[in-house]
Amino acid sequence: MSLPATAWQTVGPFFSIGFSWLCRENLAGPGVSGERVEISGCILDGDGSPVPDGIVEIWQANAQGKYAHPDDPQEKKADEAFTGYGRVPTDGSGRFRFTTIKPGRVPGPDGTLQAPHLEISIFTRGLLRRLITRIYFPDEPGNAEDFALNLVEAGRLGTLIAKKMDGRPGALEWNVILQGPGETVFFDV
Repeated sequence: MSLPATAWQTVGPFFSIGFSWLCRENLAGPGVSGERVEISGCILDGDGSPVPDGIVEIWQANAQGKYAHPDDPQEKKADEAFTGYGRVPTDGSGRFRFTTIKPGRVPGPDGTLQAPHLEISIFTRGLLRRLITRIYFPDEPGNAEDFALNLVEAGRLGTLIAKKMDGRPGALEWNVILQGPGETVFFDV
């Protein structure tokens, strides 16, 4: 017996059904120590069109450089009010915004320190696996010695480093380009 092949299609989007209860735009509520930042941006597809049904997932350490996870062996102080996690949906124009704190430096390979950064996962329609990238902070001295940034071609570093927004202290812009010219650097882990 032979069975005819069926048409294929990508999964989703089911984000508004399955992820909405996890969405949180403010990762650092009252009482969380650290320098406050607001990051906004847009997810764009390969044609430069906005992706209106994406999710930006954020994982980060606290201001002292400690993750809110039991597997973080560092003896740094944990901040009980800070989970270091959030998910933010894009709006109809592909835009997202979240507030958090600038994280401290965390250990990297061979005992080096990583520059302050946010671990980012991108979920959108048409992707069967999440895309993993990072947001780094502008004018950060640790950027020059960060092991991950040192793996990236100089011409593509700008896709990982947020840009200051004029006139608003702590306001940063960081955009995601899924493919094509100016594509954001994604890490295969």
